[in-house]
Amino acid sequence: MAKVTKEKIKFVCSECGNDHPRWQGQCASCKAWNTLAEFKEAKLPSQQRAQAVQGGYAGTLGNVVKKMDDVSSIALDKTTTGIGELDRVLGNGLTIGSIILISGDPGAGKTTILTQLAANMSHKTTAMYCTAEESLEQFKARATERLKINYVPDQLLLMSEYIISNIMAKALESKVKFLIIDSVQALESEHSNGSAGSIGQVKGCAQELSRFAKTHGITLILVGHVTKGSDLAGPKTLEHIVDTLLHIEVNDSIIRTMRASKNRFGDVDQVGIFQMNSRGMISVDNPSKLFLSGADERAVGSAITCIRDGSRNLLLEVQSLVSQCEGEHPQRVSIGLNFNRLKMITAVLRKHGRIQLFHDVYVNLVGGLKLPDTDTSADLALAAALVSSLNDIEMSRKYCFMGEISLSGEVRPISGGVPRVNEAIKHGFEQIYIPKANYHKSMEEGNAKIIVIEHITDLLEALK
Repeated sequence: MAKVTKEKIKFVCSECGNDHPRWQGQCASCKAWNTLAEFKEAKLPSQQRAQAVQGGYAGTLGNVVKKMDDVSSIALDKTTTGIGELDRVLGNGLTIGSIILISGDPGAGKTTILTQLAANMSHKTTAMYCTAEESLEQFKARATERLKINYVPDQLLLMSEYIISNIMAKALESKVKFLIIDSVQALESEHSNGSAGSIGQVKGCAQELSRFAKTHGITLILVGHVTKGSDLAGPKTLEHIVDTLLHIEVNDSIIRTMRASKNRFGDVDQVGIFQMNSRGMISVDNPSKLFLSGADERAVGSAITCIRDGSRNLLLEVQSLVSQCEGEHPQRVSIGLNFNRLKMITAVLRKHGRIQLFHDVYVNLVGGLKLPDTDTSADLALAAALVSSLNDIEMSRKYCFMGEISLSGEVRPISGGVPRVNEAIKHGFEQIYIPKANYHKSMEEGNAKIIVIEHITDLLEALK
């Protein structure tokens, strides 16, 4: 009687990808509740099992030990994409043969920017866009009628398929060197159990595609879905497989921000700014100009600051409205700035500035951006905007404020003071208010007047 092999079953956490031998309510690794799902390991034929052993995700033999000096060196070939901000985030261009995963909320512009990218790459090599979520007719209508892409007809191929073996076969047959698949959650592999989008299918498809792309030197871009919290959906293994992990954030109706949380071929502190319009995702080469509202030369309740987003310095406008309180308790509303920082700065102004602030206070960061809770460089600008609105002081839009305010009223230094000041000088600011500890004599080389602020009282005195 033939021996019956018992099918191996594991329970995999959908948040972190950790395996468990049996089901339990809480994941032992990430401590998330009710995230374990049953996963049956697929039984591969002997030939496919042998191929799977050959080097994991990279598709190369891994049973040979070499000295470091014996390993051949290869130069990383990079090519520009024709999309300036995308090249910035990727690290001065797209690395040939890399695997990229791009995610974002629905409507963020993933398909739009990848359609533009596929059209641009068709001028350099054979590119294929495989969509598993819409028909080819829909894709073409959007690409040609709305986006009006410029492409090489013989080198831009389209495919509507969700079985990865068919996708890989057609890519080899057509000698494709640039492949986009939208999306990885819609794919299915006959070597993995479960339906499309399940943990087993997503993990198995990503592994097979990774080996395929690395073996044949194909640049692969995968589109990934996100959860309600805008985190990448699927097992954590998906993030480990790819070389670069990009995410598109929606700031307002037209502004999009792209960041890299992982990049094996570049820095992860770069940020790309895009503007969404009827022609697609347009790179914003000068985001500071976009974020400044461009109102009158002098305004009440408005102050300009310079923040540091990744390695990029951005000039932003902080707006404030201070009005008489009509109820028993004053209102505090903050959009784009940390609410607790607003309450803290109003308390500092009452205590150390002797300012009565029993008023309704509304603050807004122009441009739809949201400062991280850890970013305190806009404190000085926020305080200046509040004082300006409270006392009806008109401030020139050629003034720039940057610095952190402590509970004692001291103005503390911020990181990257010199690059921030240089950014403000480049955009024609005449007076720049900075913490004393950030002052450097090189700042005087520009045409701007550098005003050093040690305490909150120095700011109040300068605004009189």
